[in-house]
Amino acid sequence: MGSRTIAASIAALAATLVSASPAAAGPTARFDYVDYRADSPELPTPQGSYRNPVLPGFHPDPSIVRVGQDFYLVTSTFSFWPGLPIFHSRDLVNWQLVGHAIDRPGMIETGGMGTNRGLFAPAITHHDGKFWILNTCIDCRGNFVISADRPEGPWSDPVWLPFEGIDPSLFFDDDGKAWIVYNDAPPGPPQYDGHRALWLQQFDPAAQRLVGERTVLVDGGVDFSTRPVWAEGPHIYKVNGWYYLLAAEGGTADQHSQTIYRSRSVTGPYVPGPVNPILTQRNMDPNRPDRVEATGHADLVQLDDGTWWGVFLATRPFAGQSTLLGRETWLLPVRWVDGWPRFLDPGQALPPVNARPNLPAGPVADWSRWRDDFTGPLSPEWIRLRSPGAVQQWGVDRSGGELWVAAGEAAAGSLGRLAFTGRRVRHHAATVSTRVDFAPQEAGDHAGLLAFMDEAHFLALGVEGTGAGRQVVARLRDAAEDSESGELVASAPLPASGAVDLRLALDGGAARLSYRQGRGAWQDLGGPVNVEPLASIHAGLFTGLVVGPYAVSGAD
Repeated sequence: MGSRTIAASIAALAATLVSASPAAAGPTARFDYVDYRADSPELPTPQGSYRNPVLPGFHPDPSIVRVGQDFYLVTSTFSFWPGLPIFHSRDLVNWQLVGHAIDRPGMIETGGMGTNRGLFAPAITHHDGKFWILNTCIDCRGNFVISADRPEGPWSDPVWLPFEGIDPSLFFDDDGKAWIVYNDAPPGPPQYDGHRALWLQQFDPAAQRLVGERTVLVDGGVDFSTRPVWAEGPHIYKVNGWYYLLAAEGGTADQHSQTIYRSRSVTGPYVPGPVNPILTQRNMDPNRPDRVEATGHADLVQLDDGTWWGVFLATRPFAGQSTLLGRETWLLPVRWVDGWPRFLDPGQALPPVNARPNLPAGPVADWSRWRDDFTGPLSPEWIRLRSPGAVQQWGVDRSGGELWVAAGEAAAGSLGRLAFTGRRVRHHAATVSTRVDFAPQEAGDHAGLLAFMDEAHFLALGVEGTGAGRQVVARLRDAAEDSESGELVASAPLPASGAVDLRLALDGGAARLSYRQGRGAWQDLGGPVNVEPLASIHAGLFTGLVVGPYAVSGAD
């Protein structure tokens, strides 16, 4: 990467994180702090064990690579920015965010896209001192490759690759050849809805271009007679002279599963294993304890002691298939049975606690509480919806210890660039609170907390102008037919000026909303709000709830 690109990246990051004043005229909200805490007690974990998920909250489609004693992991972000978070661990259990692979304006453009478009299913690889990520950007030019000398970045600008389909991953063979395996349409007309195929094509990493003709490895799935759907997320590994092809199947909801094939040649033919799927929770007792659903989209890694481990996505529903947390990253040991890898036996429920990998324990990742008083740059945990535009919408005023957010024209239900930044919700029961000082200039000007699943599913709690004063309001959108600002579900009058504390307490499918001024008592804003309709099962399945400061002009 050239010095000009690096300088632009640093300048863009600095402008995003720290600025003393808004760049645009209009009503500006000032947030004194944002505080998050889990409200459910932390479950005990026996000595020498760990508890899943290892990355709670919206972290789907994990891909992992080992480099020496270090492990690196990347997950999907869709239209959120910055994209493709990179995590580091030494023990596979505790993960620290070290950067994002897509973090510079101009790398990927997701302005105007729906939440469930953008960056799908990255795959990370390391070879000869260089890190590689292959990825698909839906509705933005398709498949691309980026590379970096360090996982923290900077990552190169995308090189777009001329093949269709999704979920590409890169495999380096012992002979130095590189191959891309990916999901695409079948070689002939689709025989049923969801009929897909897994393809392979050689890749020249020096020239970053495809080589030769592509080859179909799997048509449909493990058993074509059962009409398998959505074979995707493929990875290839070479173990003891065999090439193993790991792939998801069944879609990313409750029928999700992981399957395995092998061959003596990288180009096939690949034969399904004697036990498939090797990971699934479908067709199991819905009343089982510690219920986990939607397991799949896995990647494998081997340790020095010869053991194998796998990361994958799964969900923790609070009822039915409903969760506000989205798809999270989980970890399990992988057994080898007669030359085949296996996560779980058929019908085996995913255990909530497992023995830790034989690795020195790393720094503990505590997801149960955080607070930002805005006295320094924003943590990289803060994300926004869609890539940044020309106008800066928020920044940190270090001298005042505040985050300012300039009310934008885009309401939460629009496809515009929202004046919104937030962090992932990681617990079924959690409370997010803030203090906001906001003087609306006209009716509908609104600022406060936004709990956002996608543009058709969100809850906003904030201070809003009426034309004759201020009120605290709650607005809910759970259908595309609703107002882009959300439908009013509760309101209460406020004094004409002064900061207001806002509190949003989630508990499964219910949200309790409250507010106060000064040191007064908290006041409930209406009764509990049913937020089960915001669950990811109703919102495309891909994302999870993100909560944080938000401001908009003329929201009524």
